[in-house]
Amino acid sequence: MKLASLKDGSRDGKLVVVNDRLTYCTEATHIAATLQAALDDWEHAAPKLQVLSESLSHEAVPMIRFHEHDALSPLPRAYQWADGSAYVNHVELVRKARGATMPDSFWTDPLMYQGGSDTFLSPRDPIRMPDPAWGIDMEGEIAVITGDVPMGVSADEARDFIRLVMLVNDVSLRGLIPGELGKGFGFFQSKPSSAFSPVAVTPDVLGDAWKGGKLHLPLHVDLNGEPFGRANGGIDMTFDFGRLIAHAAKSRALGAGTIIGSGTVSNKLNGGPGKSLADGGAGYSCIAELRMIETIEHGEAKTPFLKSGDTVRIEMQDTGGHSIFGAIEQTVETAA
Repeated sequence: MKLASLKDGSRDGKLVVVNDRLTYCTEATHIAATLQAALDDWEHAAPKLQVLSESLSHEAVPMIRFHEHDALSPLPRAYQWADGSAYVNHVELVRKARGATMPDSFWTDPLMYQGGSDTFLSPRDPIRMPDPAWGIDMEGEIAVITGDVPMGVSADEARDFIRLVMLVNDVSLRGLIPGELGKGFGFFQSKPSSAFSPVAVTPDVLGDAWKGGKLHLPLHVDLNGEPFGRANGGIDMTFDFGRLIAHAAKSRALGAGTIIGSGTVSNKLNGGPGKSLADGGAGYSCIAELRMIETIEHGEAKTPFLKSGDTVRIEMQDTGGHSIFGAIEQTVETAA
């Protein structure tokens, strides 16, 4: 089933079930007022929501048109947002571009940071920043929402706690990152509010594309209407979502509604750095990765980060060419 949170003037929106083609939806507030409420009572709420979804597919319940512009992020705020770096190729390029070696442990132990989760952007909200010198960048990622996860869960067990899958634009401010990491305390100002896809889906909706805790489909990232990246989420993913969840739950339980991100989706080409779509590669899911490759190959980065007026679109399609989650589409604006 597919779930969304529609804008209704409240912080958390109202829960709706959306049909497969993302054209119609029906209110689910008689089952759970919000998505978080449904996650808190998933054992009882999920079967009822599934019945409602089936009724919607047969047009047997009241329906309204579903407009992605009316959707908040599925969880407009969450108890926890932890972003991993499952595509180690991306991390390797970051370090290589600045002449740093990568510890062997990065291939066996996931990186993860805890991001701000109190004010997620809606999928069609602008990215407002006061200073373009901060180096505004998009990061196209896949994310999962968990149920209650016990401490010390194994990676295999952790996959059973995945309730929903969605996409994310993990907005990053590249110009602020070095100073923050230099303090040795991690990201904060350099990671502003992220935006998630209009719809979150249960893993069964993904069919054969969901295998081993990975989503084996290309992530479409466009910049100003032009294809920028088509990296496949199931390729070069060193740590699947089960492993990422287990990593987060090593020393504490995770509450229902925890969001775990994959990190920037990144593919290699013939064992080396990725290439642009024009050069026969899968392109990139963030500008920083292209700039890293430019630095490695030419001694300097040439592609600028996002500026006011630039528009980013992040989406994923099924094998029939239909949007699965709806699109994140955001335009950069200069904040007052």
